[in-house]
Amino acid sequence: MKKYLALVLAVLMVFSLCACGGDGGSGDEKVIKIGVYEPQTGANGAGGKQEILGMEYANDKCPTVTIGGEEYKIELVYADNESATEKAVSAATNLVSEGVSVVLGSYGSAVSIAASDTFKNAGIPTIGVTCTNPQVTEGNEHYFRICFLDPFQGTVHANFAKDELKATKVYCLGELGNDYDQGLINYFKEAAEKLDIEVTTESFPKDNSDFTSYLNNAKKAGAEAIFAPVSIQYAQLIVEQADAQGVNIPLLGSDTWDNNTIVGATVGKSTELYVSTFYAEGGNPDFESGIKEWMNADATRLENNGGNDMLSAVTVMGYDAYMVAIEAIKAADSAEAADVMAALPGVTYTGISGDISFNDTGDANRDAAYIKTANTETGVWDFVAIQKAA
Repeated sequence: MKKYLALVLAVLMVFSLCACGGDGGSGDEKVIKIGVYEPQTGANGAGGKQEILGMEYANDKCPTVTIGGEEYKIELVYADNESATEKAVSAATNLVSEGVSVVLGSYGSAVSIAASDTFKNAGIPTIGVTCTNPQVTEGNEHYFRICFLDPFQGTVHANFAKDELKATKVYCLGELGNDYDQGLINYFKEAAEKLDIEVTTESFPKDNSDFTSYLNNAKKAGAEAIFAPVSIQYAQLIVEQADAQGVNIPLLGSDTWDNNTIVGATVGKSTELYVSTFYAEGGNPDFESGIKEWMNADATRLENNGGNDMLSAVTVMGYDAYMVAIEAIKAADSAEAADVMAALPGVTYTGISGDISFNDTGDANRDAAYIKTANTETGVWDFVAIQKAA
């Protein structure tokens, strides 16, 4: 009898699995895939995770899209580029093999540039979220982006250094061989010298952890500001070591510095820190309330945000990039990558970060950046100004 009952139960279990379609649904569910090409490890892992949070919240708010009169579930497919150009192609190839209709990413221009041809050859449109190097979209009909560019950001910082800090000498520091760092420094230098600012530049090797000599060099050079468009891990070290060495020179950080771990590192220190970024908290209270409630509902989300619910601009940009992709899919009325690519140039969307549309190069039409400063008492960002390049 026991053997008979066991056999009956086994048969019933097989039929039960078949009835579920093996995927928890009816088996008839239509799916469209969006690739998430972001660093989840490596030097830019923290920023990549925050960017992904915005995409995931957008997917939570908008989990389906109607194509040809039928509802499609939107599935996010992830590929970790590990913040490394040598890992970029394999990560991109994984997304291509998954049959994604459009790709979002990446945090970091170098990995975006490195993977570009893989997406181009596969005919898959890609939407850059916060990759600011002009080379990302240059000559690439498949690559679009929703953020401002480095020539603009470098000029914004040069103007801020001149107008607000009254600086006549600026020291620039970046990672050797890093396209993002070195590109931004060049654009800053070009704009600063037109403003009669004397610029000194230095580079440090990859994985450097001691910035003492560089900070002292800035001090010896008589610098009245330090511009260091570096990754999060380096930025935090620079903040901590500048205070420890008594180098009380104002720090200028690019969009990568807009991170809660960096502003947290300034607490209790004599640090004057300014960053340029894409969004300032307080700009859309309803959105901020919703995403913070969503983050606080899951410990992993909070961990991926740096341990608290402080809203990073890259998270907002991740949300907007997802929504722009959805608008392109709707306009194309198709799940085919080629159709989505053809629809993207005409997409306009009013996002959390502002109005988004594309120029002939595929870059967003943006003319302003937010400048924020670190509040060393409260450990939060304080809004300073909306700064334009001109």
